[in-house]
Amino acid sequence: MSIASRTHDETADGLNRAQDRAARAEHRLPAVLAVLAALTLYLLLPNSVLPLWLRLTVVGVGVVLLVPVIVLNPHRLHRQTAWSRYLSVGQALALMAVNQYAMAHLIIQLVTAKNSDGPSLLIAALQVWVTNVIAFALIYWEMDRGGPVARRHDNRSELPFADFRFPQDEDHDAITEVAARSSAKLDWMPSFIDYLYFSGTNSMAFSPTDTMPLSPRAKVLMLTEAFGGFVILALVIAHAVGQLG
Repeated sequence: MSIASRTHDETADGLNRAQDRAARAEHRLPAVLAVLAALTLYLLLPNSVLPLWLRLTVVGVGVVLLVPVIVLNPHRLHRQTAWSRYLSVGQALALMAVNQYAMAHLIIQLVTAKNSDGPSLLIAALQVWVTNVIAFALIYWEMDRGGPVARRHDNRSELPFADFRFPQDEDHDAITEVAARSSAKLDWMPSFIDYLYFSGTNSMAFSPTDTMPLSPRAKVLMLTEAFGGFVILALVIAHAVGQLG
């Protein structure tokens, strides 16, 4: 084979690999919409739960942290730098932390509230609960197997140990049409929607459903989320029953 032919083949292989990497990259939009939805819900919390200045500060910081990571990967998650990784993980952790703070204030309000405060507090409880689901979904998404960029672009042998086991990770020996979607056959990797789904089911069922935690940090996070969801639900039911009585 001539040098020119070999160079042409290598160039074609490089282009094919680049196209494959581009096709595997995860869309940015679902995670961005989730962050914006969480910040909007946080902003709309009543003043009795959190003061307006604090909510405006949290939303402002959240938007500021979101802008540079969108600029780096506006459509699909192709690139990752040390600073973008810190910003993305930091934003998810900050959203979770401030929502835990709001949850604590909400619990105090639910315990001490009068009947006239009932409707606004029930709506606030829903807002805090939904924000909690989104915040933990973002943390799981950023944490598992090195994050969304590493999961789609690095070889499996190079990835950190998984924090979660999805059904697709063990469906390779199932019936043909099920096995076709498995990680082994399709080279499947979870996306943000998968983490949002199991974050929601964990918060509603108060236990793992189809996705199992594997690492200690994953178990601690899922326990924290489930406990928060349980406390909110228990107090909302108790408050509703008290109003009916």
